[in-house]
Amino acid sequence: MSNPLVSVIVPTYNRTDYLKLTLESIKNQTFQDFEIIVIDDGTPNDNNLILCSTFEKIKYIKIENSGGPAKPRNRGMKEAKGSYIAFVDDDDIWLPNKLEQQLAVLEQNPEFGLVHSCCEVIDENGIKTNEIIGRPGSPDVKHGDVAMRMMGNWTLMMPTPLIRKKVIDQVGFFNEIMPPAGEDVEYFTRCSFVSKIFYIDEPLALYRRHSNNISGNSIKYLELPLYLKNVLSEQLERERITKKQYFLLLNSLCKMQIKMIKKGMGKTLKRLFLLDVFWVIKKNNFKLLIYVLFFKRTVL
Repeated sequence: MSNPLVSVIVPTYNRTDYLKLTLESIKNQTFQDFEIIVIDDGTPNDNNLILCSTFEKIKYIKIENSGGPAKPRNRGMKEAKGSYIAFVDDDDIWLPNKLEQQLAVLEQNPEFGLVHSCCEVIDENGIKTNEIIGRPGSPDVKHGDVAMRMMGNWTLMMPTPLIRKKVIDQVGFFNEIMPPAGEDVEYFTRCSFVSKIFYIDEPLALYRRHSNNISGNSIKYLELPLYLKNVLSEQLERERITKKQYFLLLNSLCKMQIKMIKKGMGKTLKRLFLLDVFWVIKKNNFKLLIYVLFFKRTVL
């Protein structure tokens, strides 16, 4: 028997009701050559195991609780046998043609290593909120060679990317040292430096917004720009970017950090100087700081 073409990795923790809906959305894909790898991050009962036993094509693995999705995703990547890797969290849902549409894109466009899309938002009860997230003002922003546009500005919606295994072989694993927020941003930023990215401007997944979203804990994102600076330094060392590009992107990270100022002024200012001791004299940074402090009502 040949290896499944797509390995779908689902990290989960103690959300069996949501997980059931996620697994059903994978099962109901119009494209069926896949394996599902559910990595349970130490749920203190057997409910997820019992649920997964009712589905075909599922490999269920429980690990010791790590407190975040990075380690479960990495374990899933190590178990994956597919030529393509997809991720979906245990509270999100794929639309039926998600895999079929994305596979067609990558099969027809070999120069692209990753394809993604925007998402439609649902609430904790699965009701659509009439909101689309992850859609740029212009589709070109998130399409093509995006490395110089992405860092510090936007990321990919986690339920949507389909990635060639050879890209993952270059990029490696999710950062398990980071706080459990922003590890997806850091990972897909690394992807942007090794691969062109294809953007489909229609929702292919439903993103569930509820009180337990990790992404809702924006205070943890204060650390993210410094982790992204490490990514930037690695790209310079590997000669994937020039020094001029390095400093342009570093200033994008400073602007990203400035926008977090209302989440913790002292911590934000400290991190700005760790990013770049000259941040305050760089173009428009001080103006942005004043705007965020006194005029902008909501940030990140």
